[in-house]
Amino acid sequence: AYADKWVEVQREEFKRLGVTGEWDAPYTTMAFSAEAAIVDEFLKFVLTGQVYRGSKPVMWSPVEQTALAEAEVEYHDVTSHQIWVKFRVSNAQDIPGAQTDFDQLLEANVVIWTTTPWTIPGNRAIAFNPGIKYGIYRVDELVEGLEFEPWVRPGERLIVADSLWESVATTAKVAAATRLAGVNPKSIVFCAHPFRGLDGADGYYDFDVPMLAGDHVTEEAGTGFVHTAPSHGQEDFEVWLKTGQALDAIPDMVDPRGAYYPDVAFFAGEQVIRTEGKKSGQEGGANKTVIAKLIETGGLLARGRFRHSYPHSWRSKAPLIFRNTPQWFIRLGDANDPASLRAKALKAVDTVKWHPAKSINRIRGMVADRPDWLISRQRAWGVPLTLFVHKETGDVMPSPNATASERLVSRISDAVREAGADAWFTTPVAEFLDGIVDNPDDWEKVEDILDVWFDSGSTHAFVLEERENQHWPADIYLEGSDQHRGWFQSSLLEACGTRGEAPYKEVLTHGFLLDEDGRKMSKSLGNTVDPQQVTQEFGAEILRLWVATSDYSQDLRVGPNIIKANVDAYRRLRNTIRYLLGALAGFSEDERVAPEGMPGLERFTLHRLAELDEIVRRSTETYDFKGGFGQLFNFCTNDLSAFYLDIRKDALYCDAPSSLRRRACRTVMDAAFARLTAWLAPVMTFTMEEAWTMRYGAEAGSVHLGAYPRTPEDWRDEALAARWAHVRKVRRTVNKALELERADKRIGSSLEAGPRVWAADADDRAAIAAEAKAAGQSVEQFLADVFITSQAKLEDGEGPAEAFRLDDVAGVAVIAEKAEGKRCARSWRVLPEVGSDERYPDLSLRDAEAVAEWDAANGR
Repeated sequence: AYADKWVEVQREEFKRLGVTGEWDAPYTTMAFSAEAAIVDEFLKFVLTGQVYRGSKPVMWSPVEQTALAEAEVEYHDVTSHQIWVKFRVSNAQDIPGAQTDFDQLLEANVVIWTTTPWTIPGNRAIAFNPGIKYGIYRVDELVEGLEFEPWVRPGERLIVADSLWESVATTAKVAAATRLAGVNPKSIVFCAHPFRGLDGADGYYDFDVPMLAGDHVTEEAGTGFVHTAPSHGQEDFEVWLKTGQALDAIPDMVDPRGAYYPDVAFFAGEQVIRTEGKKSGQEGGANKTVIAKLIETGGLLARGRFRHSYPHSWRSKAPLIFRNTPQWFIRLGDANDPASLRAKALKAVDTVKWHPAKSINRIRGMVADRPDWLISRQRAWGVPLTLFVHKETGDVMPSPNATASERLVSRISDAVREAGADAWFTTPVAEFLDGIVDNPDDWEKVEDILDVWFDSGSTHAFVLEERENQHWPADIYLEGSDQHRGWFQSSLLEACGTRGEAPYKEVLTHGFLLDEDGRKMSKSLGNTVDPQQVTQEFGAEILRLWVATSDYSQDLRVGPNIIKANVDAYRRLRNTIRYLLGALAGFSEDERVAPEGMPGLERFTLHRLAELDEIVRRSTETYDFKGGFGQLFNFCTNDLSAFYLDIRKDALYCDAPSSLRRRACRTVMDAAFARLTAWLAPVMTFTMEEAWTMRYGAEAGSVHLGAYPRTPEDWRDEALAARWAHVRKVRRTVNKALELERADKRIGSSLEAGPRVWAADADDRAAIAAEAKAAGQSVEQFLADVFITSQAKLEDGEGPAEAFRLDDVAGVAVIAEKAEGKRCARSWRVLPEVGSDERYPDLSLRDAEAVAEWDAANGR
C-alpha cells in the first residue's frame, strides 16, 4: 500500500512534467507477474551452473543487518584509528641468501599497520611483497621530553620495509636505531598473535600466524607488511586461499549486528558499529577495547588518527564492515575465457552505443574489475532465492544435474505467478518437492532475498518480452551516471547470463543537480530546487527548456536565476509560434505556391528549414538536445523573428491577398509552423500541443503522435544561401546605422529613412542585383524591403569618410538619409507616389491596389 501510494504520486508528477508513458499499465517489481519473471531469470542462472554458495567476506551493514553489493555502497571521508602492532617471530628457517640468523629473527617483531583495530582478533596471517626490501632495526634511543611514554623500548628489534622505516620510527618516537641486517620474509615461518598465551583466552589465540606473499602489499604507507584477517577483507581472503590456506580455518568473528561472537576471547559482545539508539551508525567500543588490550599486553608500537575514504551504505549512510558470511553468488569467471559471463558482458559492451561515448570506459572498467555478483541478502522483503538445500549434504535443488529440475522450476514459477513471492514462504516444502526428491523432509528452503539489483536487472524480461507493444532488446536505457554500477550493469550481466547479449541497443546517462554556485543540493543548506514549485510558478515548460539548454552529460547547475533566464527564452519561442498562428489564419491550399515560383527570400527560408531538418534529426538521433535546441532557438529568434518575419510583415499586412509575394510568404510560414511544432514538441510539450490543436483542431490528433515532417531535398540551395549571406551582411550595417539615428531621435522608425549604401565588394553588389531580379523588383525596391525602409540607394565604391561603417564588415558604408515623399496611411512608408491614386489619396499605389481588390471582393 505504501509503494502504491508513491507510484500514484510519481505518476501524477511525471504527467505534470509532460512525460509520456503507459500510465494505466506501469511495471512494478512487486507485481506477481514481475516477481515470477524474476524467479524465472534467477533459476535460469541456477540451471546453467552459474550460481554457487560461498563463504567469503562481504560488505555488511550492521545497522541494516544485511550484505550490500558494490552498487549499494558510497564512500565518505572518515577519521579512523590507526595502529602499528608488533607480531613476535615464533619460527624461522634457513634459506639461501638470508642475511639474518635465527637468533636475530626470533628476538624480533614484524610490524603491521592497520586502520581497523577491531580486526586484530581476526588476524590469521601477515602478507609481504617479495619485491620489497626489508630490514631488522634495533631501537637505540627514544625521543626525549615527551608528555607520554612511548610503547617501544630501547633494544627492541623491529622488522619493516626499509623505505618505510623513517616514518615508522617517527611515529613510534624512535630517536636513533641501527639497521642490523636485511630480512627476507620467507625466512620467517610463523609469528605469534599479540594475544597468544594470555590468561583468560583459553588458548583462543594460540595459533601460528604464517607469512604469505601477496602482490597487494605496497610501500605507499604503513610498514610494508599487511595485517591479514581473511574474515574481514577481500584481498585478505584472496591471498589466504591463493597461498593454499584452508577455507574452514577462516573464523566467523562478528554477528549480524557487528558485535563479536560470544566465543571471541576478551571482546565478546563488543560492537564495531552501534546499531541502536541515537548513536546508531557511530563507532562502537570494539576499536578502543582492542587497542587497550594491545597496550596491556605490550603488542602496540604506536597509534594515531587517519583521514581516509571509507565505505558507507547509501541507504542508512552508516559505515560498513567486511564480514565473513555464507552467501550466494553468480560466477563471473575469467575475462580470457570466452564462455565466462564476464567475457560475454565485456563483448556485449562493445555492441552498445554509449552516450556520452566516453562512458563506455566506465562500464567496461567496472565489469572487468568487479568480483563475483553477490546476489543474496538477509532481508524480510523482496523476491526470494527459490532454492532448496539438503540438510546433510548441502546439495542444492533445482540443480543443473537433476532430471526433475525443470518440473520443480515450473512449480515454483507457477506458485509465485499466482500468489506472489510470499508463496515461497507459505507453501510447505513437501508441496514443492513431492515427486521431485525421495524425502522432502531432508531439504530446507533458502530464505535469503535476491539482491534488488537482480530485480532491476531482470526488468527487460518482464517489460520488453511480456508486452506485445515492446521489443527486445530495448532501444535505449536512460538513467543517471551512477547506474553504470547499478541498473545498467545489473541488466547487462543478467541478460548476458541468460541470453548472451545486452538488453539494450543504446545507453544514455546524465549528471546530477547542483545549485547555481556548483554546490550539491542539501536541505540543510536550503539550496534545493523543487520541480513542483517551479512548475507551479512558471510552468513545466520552463523546466523542460532548462534541460534542453543544458549539457546533461555533466552535473547541472540550477537555481532561481537560471530558471528565470529560461522564462525569457520560452516567451520568445512562444511569441514566434503565436505570430505564425495569427498570420496563418485562413490559409488554404489554394494559396500555396510551389518553391520554384517563390521570391528568393522565401526560397532562402526554405533552405534554412532544410538545413535545420538535418540538424534536428541528427541531434535527436545522438541525443544532443542542447545542440539541436540551440539551433532551433537561434532560427526562431534570428532567422524568423528578427529577419524573415520582420521583412515580410509589410507584405503580410499590406500586399493584396492575391499577391504572389504574400501567398509565398504564407506558404513558407505554413512549412515553418509544421516543422517547428514537431521539432519543439519533445521539449515544449504543452505549448506545441496547444499550438497544434489551435490551428488544426482536436480532431487532427496530437502533435506528439506524428513524425517529423519530410523536408524535400530540393529545398537546399547553397548558391542561394551564399547570395543571401552577402545581402544580410549589408543589411546588418544598415540596421546598425539606423539604430543610431533612432537613438539620436533623428528618425522615429526605419520607415522614415531612405539610406544611401556603398558596397565596394563586387560580390555584394552582384548578389543584391541577382536577388532583386529574382524578386521582380528594382535594386532600390528590393533593398527597401530588406532594410524595412521606405527607400534605398545602392552605389559602388567605398563611400564618403563620414559614412557609417562596422569594424567587422568590410566594404560597406551607409549614410542614413531621410525618405522623400508623403507617409502612406496604411503601410506607413514614405513615398513620393502617395496620393497618386484619386480613389485612395492617402495611400501608396501598392496599398491602393490592395484595398481596391479587397473592396471588390467584399462588394464595396
